[in-house]
Order: sequence, then C-alpha cells, then structure tokens
Amino acid sequence: MIARAAPTPNGNQETTPVFTNAKSILTNRSLPKRTLGALSIAFALTGCISANAGSDGRYTTPIGDAPVINNETPYSNALRCIATHVDTGAQTMRIAVGNIRDYTGKEEADGSGRKITQGASLMAMSALGKAGVPLVERYDTSVTELELKYANNKLIGDAQPDGDYRKIFAGEIRGSDYYLVGGITELNFNIRSGGVSASVASQSATGWGASAAGNVYVMNIGLDLRLVNSRTLEVVDFVSYQKQIVGHEVKAGVFDFLGGNLFDVGAGESAQEPIQLAVRAVIERAVLKMLVPLYHVNPSDCVRFAGNGDPMGAIDYRQTHPEAASMPAPADGPRTADAPAAPAARPASQKVAADPAPYAYYSDVDNSGLRGNVN
Repeated sequence: MIARAAPTPNGNQETTPVFTNAKSILTNRSLPKRTLGALSIAFALTGCISANAGSDGRYTTPIGDAPVINNETPYSNALRCIATHVDTGAQTMRIAVGNIRDYTGKEEADGSGRKITQGASLMAMSALGKAGVPLVERYDTSVTELELKYANNKLIGDAQPDGDYRKIFAGEIRGSDYYLVGGITELNFNIRSGGVSASVASQSATGWGASAAGNVYVMNIGLDLRLVNSRTLEVVDFVSYQKQIVGHEVKAGVFDFLGGNLFDVGAGESAQEPIQLAVRAVIERAVLKMLVPLYHVNPSDCVRFAGNGDPMGAIDYRQTHPEAASMPAPADGPRTADAPAAPAARPASQKVAADPAPYAYYSDVDNSGLRGNVN
C-alpha cells in the first residue's frame, strides 16, 4: 500500500495510508467540488491499466476493432482483369522486380525516418501479382543463395528416405524475360493552398463570440519506372506519372461569459489522402500501362480502362513489342488502343467537360474512397 509521511505531536514522522488522506480530503469542505471531481476522474482512468498482467497475459486491452482489409487502389480491379488474359503456361513471359528506390531525399524534421515509403518494390510485386503475371524473385535472393551454398556442400538432405543430399541441377532456376526498375522521383509539398476564416462577437464586454476557419492544400508525388529486356538490356517501355494529394482542415469555436465564467469550446476536423497509398496507386497505374502491350491485352476487355474517363488516356499496345506493329487487327474490329497517339482535337462545339469521376468506369470498384472495395 502506498503511504506518505505525516508529522506527529512529538515531532517524529509516521506513515499514513493514502486512503486515510483521501478520506480527510473528502471531509474537508473547503476543497472545491470541481477538484474532487477531477481527482475522481483521474482515479477512474488509472483503473484502465494494471501493473499486474491479467489471465490473457496483457496489462490492458488495446483499443480499436478495425478488421484487416485488402489494400486497394482504383486500378486494382483492372489489374485483376488483366490476370484473366495472361497465360500461365511454361512459355509465358516472366517478370522480375528490381530496386525501386526513393530518390526524393525527403526526411522527417525530427529525424524519425523518410517521408516516402521505402517499399515501392514490394508494391510493384503486389501489383504484378494482382495481374497474374508470373514472377521470378530477384529483389531478395539471400535465402536461395544460402540454400545453394548448403546444397553445394551436401548439407541439405530434404529428409529423403535414403538419406541422400539435395542435388543441384543445371538450369533449375527460372530466368526472367523482363525486369522492372525505377524510383520515386518527386515529392512536392504545398503546390497550392488556400483558406478562409471568419469571426464574430457581440459588443458587450462579457458577450459572446464565434469563429470558423477552413484550409485546403495540395501536394504531389512522382514516379519514373522502366521495363528492361533481361537478355538485351533494352528499355522497352517506361512511364513517368504523378499524382496529386489533397488535404483539408476545418475548425470552429465559440466562447461566452456565463455567470462570470468564461466558456471556450472548439471543434475541428482534418484529413489528407495517405501519401504511401498514393505511391501504391501510381505504381499500379504504371504496371497496368506496361502489361497491356506486353501481353497483348485488349484494353476494352477490362472495363475500358484505356479512355472513357481515364485521365491517362488510351494505351498503344504496339509500344512495347516491335513485332506487335505487324499483328493483324482482331476480327471484331480495331482495338481501342489502336487510336492515334495524338488524336485530332474536338471542335469547340463538341468538347465535353472533364469527367468528375475518372474511376467511375471501374464498375466493380466502390468509389466511396481511394482504397475501393472488393466483393
């Protein structure tokens, strides 16, 4: 039990339990009631945490009950559509992912780390996985190299019935046909910002007053990727994309004098698109652009992601494969991607307003948020 020292009539010190002191506080009518209320709240809050672990092995129960969900962007369902057009046979082209680094050089002011994710390569692998592309590992081969070293020294047995060791066969490791490399090259803060604020108050010295304010700011990130032929080291495709990120803040407050007391109440809300999720979205859009010509996918087959509202426009499926230029047009007519790279401008009378919902053509995406939804 916690105790405190208290003077005795003979000048010595003796310990008095804290609960005895608490009782004396309660009986002291000169103590304001609001102080007693604050003490009661403080003691109640300490009851949420115990110095002794419970039967479940925890000192306290963590807050929050959000379940694990798929990490989606507006392009995820289009990537899954690509998977239905990619052949998974032995002769299918295989892709490896190299190091997609953060080249922005931006770090937190307190030295706690980088502002941009260092896992862009992992995001690219996930994007290729959603598209059903056969992948070969080149990003982290440390375990494989160690296994080969052990096998070469006849140290791995694989629990064979005859106790034999693992054999190393020539040509056992699959090669890549293309690999993806690049980096995050831009992080621009406060491209543009704006706000408005207002306040009003009565003329009385003890009157009321109110205030409100709102702010909006925009930043962006940029990405540069290239697709390289693993055999010839030719750069067969490249992208340079950027995505803007918006944030806003709204706050309001009111104050008043009532009965000689000052009351000041405020409320506010702020939100910003997740920066790292924006990086994932740009990477998925870049992968989408590269896979369409690489695997000769008709863009119109995947919910018309080439055009019809996509701000990136149509994709020319002949860009990556030179031999694709001589491919015959499909029986049902020219592909959507066969449109000229620079189409003629519309007459002024035929121009249409920009699509306010550029992702609406992904009919199976929940457009309520950037992450979307998977049924």
